Amino acid sequence: MPPRKRATVTAPSTMKELKDTLWKAADKLRGSMDASQYKDVILGLVFLKYVSDAFDERREQLEQELIADGLDDEGIASLIDDRDEYLGSSVFWVPEEARWTYLAQNAKGIQESGDVEARTVGELVNGAMRGLMAENATLTGTLPIIFNNPSVDQRRLGELIDMFNDTRFTGEGARRARDLLGEVYEYFLEKFARAEGKRGGEFYTPAGVVRVLVEMLEPYNGRVYDPCCGSGGMFVQAEKFIEHHGGNPADISVYGQELNERTWRMAKMNLAIHGITAQLGPKWEDTFAHDVHPDLLADFVMANPPFNIKDWTRREDDKRWKYGVPPSGNANYAWIQHILSKLAERGSAGVVMANGTMSSNSGGEGEIRARLVEADQVSCMVALPTQLFRSTGIPVCVWFFAKDKAPGPKGSIDRRGQVLFIDARNLGSMVDRAERALSDDDIAKIAGTFHAWRGTESANGVEYADEPGFCYSATLAEIKEADYALTPGRYVGAAPLEDDGEPIEEKIARLTKELYEQFDESARLQAVVREQLGRVTKC
Repeated sequence: MPPRKRATVTAPSTMKELKDTLWKAADKLRGSMDASQYKDVILGLVFLKYVSDAFDERREQLEQELIADGLDDEGIASLIDDRDEYLGSSVFWVPEEARWTYLAQNAKGIQESGDVEARTVGELVNGAMRGLMAENATLTGTLPIIFNNPSVDQRRLGELIDMFNDTRFTGEGARRARDLLGEVYEYFLEKFARAEGKRGGEFYTPAGVVRVLVEMLEPYNGRVYDPCCGSGGMFVQAEKFIEHHGGNPADISVYGQELNERTWRMAKMNLAIHGITAQLGPKWEDTFAHDVHPDLLADFVMANPPFNIKDWTRREDDKRWKYGVPPSGNANYAWIQHILSKLAERGSAGVVMANGTMSSNSGGEGEIRARLVEADQVSCMVALPTQLFRSTGIPVCVWFFAKDKAPGPKGSIDRRGQVLFIDARNLGSMVDRAERALSDDDIAKIAGTFHAWRGTESANGVEYADEPGFCYSATLAEIKEADYALTPGRYVGAAPLEDDGEPIEEKIARLTKELYEQFDESARLQAVVREQLGRVTKC
């Protein structure tokens, strides 16, 4: 038997090369379809390229292992297609016609010849997606089958495949390859969210906001749930948090639900790329109409529900409405109560909400909020700065809930009957004219304040103290006195002004003098303007 041809492994692309190449690829389709369509095409191809590269790399590694074991070409041929050798290394099994080399060789499609039927490149990519789902149960119902649609320009699709052919997601091991693609995927989600404007907020939550939730909740282990999971960003950040702190991501079990079909598919791909096994239900579903995890009690819930939904599935006798029936015209308090119904005995939750939820009294929301406070379910309220979400100008806050604020595994300080208020509106910096971002230091300040207040291990012995203008620990009696409004600004007060060393009498005299000088200058300019207008009217 002739010697086997050895696979050629090229050097991995750098992150900048990957991002530049892939965004150029997106631009090739931008003119022929809208953002949501080309998002599905590009992310589908990214995923297909990754699984194929990972498969090829594992195949090369396995071949080298078999050679090292002394097997000849015939022995290698008999074992190199052992699926368990791939699945056991967290690599998807890729059938031959789904491998990138096959698609690259036929980027212009297959011409009719003899018994061979003509097939467009879109048909080939669709076939690759179907083959992947048929061979890998975790991908069932996940991948897009849209590449032969009339809206997809087949010539441009072939050019995209040619462009992707020079991009490689491997070369430093499966874990590194997964990290590379994961970062690329998240980068694209952000770019597409910006391109789609308001609708982009349905599937993407800014990473800084997600990190606030993760760093405060610290989901090291247990069941993590998101009832409106979008593209799965909460779960991805939870995994990164665990790895950063030396933990094992396998210690968490992930549960989620998503209403939008395309977003649900994105989440399935995103989590598969990151190696996260998640229970997202057999299909996309409305959380209020059909809870796909009816018996779940989660240790952590992290969510960014859509704000102020007016048209939602509402039943007055729903057992989730423990603190009052939410109004038909706004689902905010429906989301809050659904999330509370999912918390285990010592569970905790972080929920991004519109600022109006902290003080609204319409439709009985004030009464529901009062019952939540009196039941001691609210742990912390964080007011976030504006313009964190490019998709909406609505100011946002984060509600944190805890079923148990007594001393225990989640904190050594007894905080029963208290709520921590954090006013973070002055944090963050503008990354461009339309969007603000939280820095690592900003997130550490918010999370560190909470952990010091709660007395967690991560506080490292730092003692909590109220900071005027930023944080305040209020009693339930104080909150009741404020008519149960939960706006941090009501409680934290104003930050102290810095003393510039100038005596107050001198400062008043100086400012008064400057003010009179401005008055005089204003009068002078007014006279000049009147004179000029007089000249114009005489002409």
